[in-house]
Amino acid sequence: MPSGRTTPAKKKRKAGSVPKLQRRQEILAAARDLFARRGYHQTTIDDIVAEAGVARGTYYLYFEDKRAVFSDLIDRFSQRLSMAIVRIVTGDPQNSVGQQVRENLRAILGVCLAERAMTKILFTDAAGIDSAFDRKLQNFYDTVVQLLTESVNEGQALGIVRDGEPKVLAYLTLGALKELLYQAVTLGLSEESADVLTQQMYSFLSEGYLRVGEARPLASIKRPRKRA
Repeated sequence: MPSGRTTPAKKKRKAGSVPKLQRRQEILAAARDLFARRGYHQTTIDDIVAEAGVARGTYYLYFEDKRAVFSDLIDRFSQRLSMAIVRIVTGDPQNSVGQQVRENLRAILGVCLAERAMTKILFTDAAGIDSAFDRKLQNFYDTVVQLLTESVNEGQALGIVRDGEPKVLAYLTLGALKELLYQAVTLGLSEESADVLTQQMYSFLSEGYLRVGEARPLASIKRPRKRA
């Protein structure tokens, strides 16, 4: 009579039954959590495979080295942030410019608070890995600055942005947003805080260079609920 124990062959078939895409996602999730907890330099491939519950050889089926999995995580997160931003249009009676600014801010903050581990990694570990990766990261920020600069230029032409050097205003905006996000994830603010943080950021911008109306009253900031 066959026993209920799992034989090595059964274990092998079970491991092989996991779809490749799912296995890749498991490795990425394990690496993300470890990088956020320990930092890039303190995390090894052995740590990642142990966290993901895969063999070291399996890891190399998907990633060449530690830098490759880190780069993949940053690329995916950068893409999510880029997709969250919608180009602002004028003349829409159903959606004012001010509301569109709020929606973009809310989308960015929502992504970053939902992905606190990746936000922390981006701001604390992404720089300084090597010169090639630093250039890649700088290209990402240069692209963001360029998009902001173009938006400020368009806003000035439409009369909804005050006079000033567009690139300087873009750097000031990015700097304020980066610091807000860094502090939010460091303090452990939950995704539920995105609305109030959006309003605070919007108030900051509208009292600075935006000319899109008054901000609404602020709500209270909520911390993450503790799991039982």
